[in-house]
Amino acid sequence: MRKKVIAGNWKMNMLPNEAIEYIEAFEKLVKDTKNEVILCVPYTDLFYCLNYAQDTNIKIGAQNMHWAENGAYTGEVSGKMLKSIGVEYVIIGHSERRQYFAETDETVNKKIKSAFENELKPIVCVGETLEEREAGKTAEVITNQTRLALEGLTENQVKNTIIAYEPIWAIGTGKTATSEDANNSIKEIRQEIEKNYGKEVAEEVIIQYGGSVKSSNAKELFSMSDIDGGLVGGASLKPEEFAKIVNFE
Repeated sequence: MRKKVIAGNWKMNMLPNEAIEYIEAFEKLVKDTKNEVILCVPYTDLFYCLNYAQDTNIKIGAQNMHWAENGAYTGEVSGKMLKSIGVEYVIIGHSERRQYFAETDETVNKKIKSAFENELKPIVCVGETLEEREAGKTAEVITNQTRLALEGLTENQVKNTIIAYEPIWAIGTGKTATSEDANNSIKEIRQEIEKNYGKEVAEEVIIQYGGSVKSSNAKELFSMSDIDGGLVGGASLKPEEFAKIVNFE
């Protein structure tokens, strides 16, 4: 049976002192959960969060990385650098990276491969726009993104990839896909993985839902057959609210 993995994406929020205060409050609230808990924090918070999350059940992730190990890429951070300070997870291909920073399916794929080379666990985002949804292209878009993201990976690497289905129209808008719609889209993603990597791999892959997840809808979403937790944005900025999501049972 697949475990539930619940990750918070702080985006461009939280100064180091705020991050420390958050973890000190949050770890007490989630210490008894059976679910995997991840906080994906800004680069400037990584060192502090890693220190203060020691001896807790909170895992720390980054929000992006470059595919090269080093080189003339001003302002970028490599997987090798993240691994060197103890980071475990990294978000790749978030829709905001695709929308604002020219992320493509090709660069997503290169970053995933680099993540595995550096023993990082990727959380790979896929999702459709409102226009694509209204045009009936949801399944086509998310299965194509999934196939191109995973291209060239081994079966074992695919098993260890977390996929986050985040309909772009639901991110930060307060709108949420119905639990049935979200589950059906995630089934489409799982079927695409089965087609390319086999049933066993598809059954093992963790696929989260993201897009205006909050404590009031977490239980309904996470209780669906194919939804294995969530990638949570705004609601993860408040330790009490995020703890309710983590402890959704």
